[in-house]
Amino acid sequence: MKIVALIEFLQKHLKQVQIVSLCSLLLLVVCDWLFVDKSEAHTAPERYLAFWPFFGFVSCVAVIFISRWYGQLGIMTREDYYDDDH
Repeated sequence: MKIVALIEFLQKHLKQVQIVSLCSLLLLVVCDWLFVDKSEAHTAPERYLAFWPFFGFVSCVAVIFISRWYGQLGIMTREDYYDDDH
């Protein structure tokens, strides 16, 4: 049950989690700006500042929302599903 304790801890400290996440994204943007050579990019969007950090962030958010939507279509069931006496 350690995962439950972790989730409760993160929910309890949600503001700090958000700050750490945004700082991590900002650090990735700065590293992209300072250390990534954009002269040999394969596509035009790769030349934009912080394209890959934001692409990764948007992709993660999309996966979360699509998974929730898919789960609510019917893949999720009640917690007491196996407790029924049918």
